[in-house]
Amino acid sequence: MSNILITGGAGYIGSVLVPGLLAKGHNVTVLDSFLYRQASLLDCCNYKTLTIINGDCRDEETVKKALAGQDIIIPLAAIVGFPACLKDKTAARTVNLEAVELILRLRDKSQKVIFPCTNSGYGLGQGQEYCTEESPIAPISLYGQTKMAAEKAVLEAGNSVTFRFATLFGASPRMRTDLLVNDFVYRAVFDRFTVVFEGDFKRNFLHVRDAAAAFMFAIDNFDRMRGQTFNCGLSTANISKLELCALIKEQIPQFTYLESPVDSDPDKRNYIVSNEKIESLGYRTSYTLEDGIAELIKTYSVIKNSFYGNV
Repeated sequence: MSNILITGGAGYIGSVLVPGLLAKGHNVTVLDSFLYRQASLLDCCNYKTLTIINGDCRDEETVKKALAGQDIIIPLAAIVGFPACLKDKTAARTVNLEAVELILRLRDKSQKVIFPCTNSGYGLGQGQEYCTEESPIAPISLYGQTKMAAEKAVLEAGNSVTFRFATLFGASPRMRTDLLVNDFVYRAVFDRFTVVFEGDFKRNFLHVRDAAAAFMFAIDNFDRMRGQTFNCGLSTANISKLELCALIKEQIPQFTYLESPVDSDPDKRNYIVSNEKIESLGYRTSYTLEDGIAELIKTYSVIKNSFYGNV
């Protein structure tokens, strides 16, 4: 079993990943500032193998302490998404990039790094051609730019693996309602209506539990994956916003959606993605978009407020 440091471990992915790693017998240290006042790891506090450091991933002394004795580092801490990064550009750069560079400078070279990037780096994509790991990188948001710069630094530092995750969806103990699928289902449940901008723009999607499973897969297959980046998404879910709305309507028939003939979405991402590389190693997803929509409908019978967004 490994000693694993996860920065941002109380966030959307971490709140699913941490209990999974603990259940497998790993020793897990979480460094998190608990920016959103989340209590998502309370159910894990009974594990003697869990250490929690309430601190800032940008503070050198805090990071030094957290790195001591670790075998694997998973830097999840980030200001995530286009709106959140636009709201605080300084935090976006210091957390998404500079904090990762700090880890790379302070860690021992024997310590492995598994880094979550984003496939939003593909920007406007390549039309109807699938984006692979070799496709041009052209991030159009500060979020994409900082994450792609951090990915480059991680790969150049060596002894690392990076993921380019699709847009995540699904329920997590640290819930987020601002992600595209989660947001559209929220609107369908509570408003029964939404206006869609650039409805034909496509993205790839991935359940948050499948993202957590990807980290576990990388831990078990690190030697085969070392030094590489991998697209990680649901290969059956390269779909447009309008196609997503249609899937939601199948489970919420009262849901009505309209594509706006004017104005536009400031997040201009539009691409389809190939996940063949990681699938060729044996990684498989377990949750479909339909599974996630059904899960979210139940989730929104429990929660309803803006506390669960990132902005």
